[in-house]
Amino acid sequence: MIRVVLVDDHALVRSGVKTELQRAVEVVAEAGDVGEAIDAIVRAKPDVVVCDVHLPDGTAADVIAGTAERGVTSKFLALSVSDAAEDVIQVIRSGARGYVTKAIEGDELIDAVRRVNDGDAVFSPRLAGFVLDAFSADLTSSADPELDQLTAREQEVMRLLARGYAYKEIARRLTISIKTVETHASAVLRKLQLSSRNELAMWAANRRIV
Repeated sequence: MIRVVLVDDHALVRSGVKTELQRAVEVVAEAGDVGEAIDAIVRAKPDVVVCDVHLPDGTAADVIAGTAERGVTSKFLALSVSDAAEDVIQVIRSGARGYVTKAIEGDELIDAVRRVNDGDAVFSPRLAGFVLDAFSADLTSSADPELDQLTAREQEVMRLLARGYAYKEIARRLTISIKTVETHASAVLRKLQLSSRNELAMWAANRRIV
């Protein structure tokens, strides 16, 4: 059964969502803010995190970054009242696999969790356009000679390195050996003329590609 951590600062909302989800998945932990969420996710290591976008002490993006820093690679599904393009794009850029609004029906939410767990990208219908527009714009308007030096695989490794993933997590996510990850990482730093992962993270953040 899919193991889920539920993050929302409203206890009543958590209760309702939990009731719906538990018809088909196991809710192993709950949290109401960023700090609680990171701790709960690190302890439970769930398959999927269903996370509200706006929390009292930060955002879903902060939860994603915080868990990645601690080596947890759960998949994230954002669940929010907001359908603002900037919220959708920020969370997806941070690494979430999907974004649905709280107008979603229970069966649709369960299906979204299952699909995210399977590796699919899931969006409420009108939100998908925001994501397509944003990433199409990136592809068509941001020709970057430095980025173009990297192969497709090196770009995948670069993005995961910049997000703070350890070599072993990258190897697992990309289904390659740790030695191959190390080889790609060295090539990325050499081609970009960077000396550390911290410099790489700054380089990627400045280009808004993580």
